[in-house]
Amino acid sequence: MSQRFETEQLTPQIRLRAIFIGLVFAVAICLLTPVNNVYHRSTPLGGGHFPLAPFFVFFTLALLVWLLGRSIGRRPLLSGSELLVIWIQTVIGSGIAYTGLARTFLINLTAPFHFATVGNQWQETFEPLLPAALIPRNTEAIELMYNGLATGRDMSWLEVVMAIPWGAWSSVFLRWGIFIMLSYLVMIFIINLFARQWIVNERLNFPLLKVSQFVSYAVDRPDSAQVLRNRFLLIGILVPLLLHLLNGISLHYPSVPTIQTLILAGKYFPKEGLLSGFYKLKIYIYPAFIGFAFLTSRQISFSFWVFFLAGGLLYGILDMAGYAVPASELGVTFGPTVTRPEEMQMLGAYGIFFLFLVWLARYHLLDVSRQALFMRSIDLKQIEWFDVRVSFWGILLGFSALTFWFFWQGMPPLTALLVISSFFMISLVATRIICQGGIAYFTLTAAPIDGLIAFFGTKMFAGASGVLAAVSQKIMFVDLRESLMPSLLHAKKIHLSKRPTTLLFTGLLLTLALSVTSSVVAMMALCYRYGIRELELEWATRTTLNVYENAFRLIVNPVSPGDSVYTFAIIGALVMFVLV
Repeated sequence: MSQRFETEQLTPQIRLRAIFIGLVFAVAICLLTPVNNVYHRSTPLGGGHFPLAPFFVFFTLALLVWLLGRSIGRRPLLSGSELLVIWIQTVIGSGIAYTGLARTFLINLTAPFHFATVGNQWQETFEPLLPAALIPRNTEAIELMYNGLATGRDMSWLEVVMAIPWGAWSSVFLRWGIFIMLSYLVMIFIINLFARQWIVNERLNFPLLKVSQFVSYAVDRPDSAQVLRNRFLLIGILVPLLLHLLNGISLHYPSVPTIQTLILAGKYFPKEGLLSGFYKLKIYIYPAFIGFAFLTSRQISFSFWVFFLAGGLLYGILDMAGYAVPASELGVTFGPTVTRPEEMQMLGAYGIFFLFLVWLARYHLLDVSRQALFMRSIDLKQIEWFDVRVSFWGILLGFSALTFWFFWQGMPPLTALLVISSFFMISLVATRIICQGGIAYFTLTAAPIDGLIAFFGTKMFAGASGVLAAVSQKIMFVDLRESLMPSLLHAKKIHLSKRPTTLLFTGLLLTLALSVTSSVVAMMALCYRYGIRELELEWATRTTLNVYENAFRLIVNPVSPGDSVYTFAIIGALVMFVLV
């Protein structure tokens, strides 16, 4: 490796063109995602924390830059480090464009009145509790969104955007926009606060960044041709390429054989006995996930198998012992997949793991606190986006602002503070798990407010508090498959030692703002052109209706969790305490 390459990798300079290109591709992905995913039902452009479209853009740009550099024999238009910056900008945008925000956002805001009937009594229950500026009340605007404009299919996209009744949505978007941007700012402050601890002190591995880093380094190396011709790299590319090519051809031409990537293994296990927990076992074969498991540490990869098997055996052991816990013990829950009280072990485990993360960072957090309170001088060598003192006070002010936002909507301050704390506690733990474990597809079992209900009861969610917590949680803090915080930590790792920091951070803020705006506008245009009824939004509608059904139960007939929920939460806490 040449000395020039080593120097460039130590202190790479990012040019304005890279930030601009990243913004263009991020916005383009946000504009195309709703049409591609929802209308055409094509392969999702995003999905998970290693999305498809951003890597395709990144890899294509890398090849073009490499080929152009070899052709003209001059410094390439983009360096490998700049390609990485472009990639992470598109990753952030792709998450916001779909499951991270836009996929359920509009349905979440309109469901309580559009789906209200005489039987479910939603309008009588929710209308007095939800402020008029929080949920749209214009029936005509809502019906147009679900049925589509009369001549929407014959309009151009610009004409559709102009025909949207924005006046009915302006106050709603303004109020939710405040919540979303405050939440994003708090996430940035938290990541900036923990960056030194996780990246420098603990030296996290970041498996999901390894492939992109490898490609970016190869672009800058003088012997990049040898790197890209590596036989193991080519074999790794060919295996999934041929697999999906064959299965894609088979989909259109059934006479072509297919290679199964889903194995229904549950039929090999009994319904009762020690192995009954595996009765519904499904084995998915994802080549990319196998690759990420190879890149992560051996202990983490091995733990996936061990604890999956242990969890399945637990159900069998309880079944053999005659310990059957009815699902009614759960009470009212908002978790995406929680169906049995035994799964509430997650609550205790997450709580202990959060305390463990704080304990590991105790010296760093104390040092930051001293700097913020002017009890010691600041560190001259800054690796963060901005001064950690700003993060310290920003988190406090952000929590205060979000507490006031909930209070503004009708939630008591103490309840609001607990809700916000649960949101960011779970997000912080999930961020560490995703980034350290290389988990490209991560889902929660229990929701953040499930923990509050389990430990504090249902009284704190009486009235408006329950529905406000449920709706805000659904928007950003329960489906973490494309959540923002892990991408922010990945961005901080990529930005490390790159200059100028101000340009990088400004690009990040612009990416967030433009991605949110373009994603919502694109989803609005799609819905008003075709109508939600005609689109592939069944999952978004069903899960949103479940949220409001549970919120209705929480208001009308609050059922507290049974004793078994506390028991399993304590068991989860004890197991996690032993492991850490």
